[in-house]
Formats: sequence, structure tokens, C-alpha cells
Amino acid sequence: MDLKIKEGKPQDIPALLGLIKELALYEKAPEQVINTEEKMLEDGFGKQPVFKFWLAWDGDIAVGMAVVYFRYSTWKGKCLYLEDLYIKEEYRKHKLGHYFFDVLKRYGKEENCQRISWQVLDWNEPAINFYKKIGASLDPEWVNGFLEL
Repeated sequence: MDLKIKEGKPQDIPALLGLIKELALYEKAPEQVINTEEKMLEDGFGKQPVFKFWLAWDGDIAVGMAVVYFRYSTWKGKCLYLEDLYIKEEYRKHKLGHYFFDVLKRYGKEENCQRISWQVLDWNEPAINFYKKIGASLDPEWVNGFLEL
């Protein structure tokens, strides 16, 4: 195994979208993915990029991803939001989650962020256990809301 984490480039969008679709399948919602490579290229590398990503590679095969963007907390200030973290099942015991968080913490500090926040499905015990293992706080009080446009 030759595992490396690299910052995403425009040519990596097809691999990223493939991993997003795998994550959606894992989360039992593959029909929810309506994003396209074209939209992701514009949103990630256009005039006003709105997300950044890193991919974990085993040679030339993308085996994991982390997708982030900035958000603002009126209580804390600038924060980094981890939209998705996904690692192919057969690579989950190789510390890639730790390595992704090392990259994200370094990036967040470079960008003067106060914290990294994210969501995890309540049934995703492996992810919950991982987040607890790295010392993350999981808040049971907040209910997620959204409004489709």
C-alpha cells in the first residue's frame, strides 16, 4: 500500500464524485446525489470557490475524501465545516481518518478558524467511535434543520 493524502485538483473531481456516490450508498441515500462534475468544477475551482477537498490515494486509486468549506459562528467566528469524510471500508484501519484530521486541523489553523464542526448519523457507530477516539465532542442537543430551495 502506498497511501498519501493530497489536496484536490480539478482533474480529481471525477474521483471525488465517485467517492461521494459511494458515501451516499453507505448512508442509504444514493438517489440524493444530484451533483455533477461540471457543477463541482465550477463550485470548487470557479470564480468564487465554495469548497476545498483532499483525497487519500493508494497509488492511483482514490480511497478516501474530506470536503470542507468555511462557515461563520456568531459565537466563535470563522469555522471550518467538514461536509463529508469518507474512507473506503477496506482502508479504514490504516489511520487515514487521523491523517485527514491532521490535514484539516493544520488548514483550519492556517485560515484562522476557531473550530471544525460536522454532523454524523446517529446510527453510524464506527464513525461515532472514531470521533470519540480523537477527542471530539458530539452534541446530542441540536436538531438539524434545512429548507430545500
